[in-house]
Amino acid sequence: MATDATLGGTFTLGGELTVHRMGYGTMQLAGPGVWGPPRDHDAAVAVLREARELGVDHFDTSDFYGPHTVNTLLRDTLHPYPGDLRIVTKVGARRTPDKGWPPAQSPEELTSAVHDNLRNLGLDTLDVVNLRLAGERAEYPVAGSLAEQFGTLAELRRQGLIRHLGVSHVTAEQLDEARSIAPVVCVQNEYNLANRGADALVDKCAAEGIAFVPYFPLGGFSPLRSELLADCARRVGATSMQVALAWLLQRSPTMLVIPGTSSVAHLRENVAAADLVLPPDVLADLDRIGER
Repeated sequence: MATDATLGGTFTLGGELTVHRMGYGTMQLAGPGVWGPPRDHDAAVAVLREARELGVDHFDTSDFYGPHTVNTLLRDTLHPYPGDLRIVTKVGARRTPDKGWPPAQSPEELTSAVHDNLRNLGLDTLDVVNLRLAGERAEYPVAGSLAEQFGTLAELRRQGLIRHLGVSHVTAEQLDEARSIAPVVCVQNEYNLANRGADALVDKCAAEGIAFVPYFPLGGFSPLRSELLADCARRVGATSMQVALAWLLQRSPTMLVIPGTSSVAHLRENVAAADLVLPPDVLADLDRIGER
């Protein structure tokens, strides 16, 4: 790999798996509605290969992207995987012909999903598996215990099929419950400049050495918020997305970002954001965006 970028430095998941803090989310490689194969197969392959050339070593995926097509694309493009590459996947949902995402969280469904990921990725062991708790329409949070679901994954970890476990769409209480069952190395919840509802959970993860992996890094912006973000971007000579990603990386030392794209040019912009240092006055203005 030829790159001068630091990709935001590194973080070690579970004291074992070290990744750069700028990763890549594969969801946009599927077809419209995260359904079916990529619109442009060759372009999708080019994005994955470019990510590796740029030094990206943290790929976030799931077998329900497609379903199956994104994991198959990862395997066909990058397998045999380099020794430093870490694939993080998630289970807890399934896809229906109407492109729905209903929960699939019985012990049998979770076990089947882990085996689907192993087969379609071409792996004997999954680096990290996140338990996704969202409901049919990705409602968050979903109240209730996760003991049965997380216990199922903990058993698969004991069997050697999974190295580390994470959780997604969870409350602080559910995170604590999961940690009482097995170690948790990452939390994947919605969080960005405009949606600061998980602030306390971000700080909790930082204090306890758990990675926080936000999704929708540029979602929920009103026109006024977008105008303020664009102004900050002009002041530092960057794009709005680059500033939003840089803010996330500076927000917490355990923050890992996984922006997705199906464009090589956009991928390069995202990776460059990892080396963007926002000055205190810009950070102060960006922090005020979440208050509006």
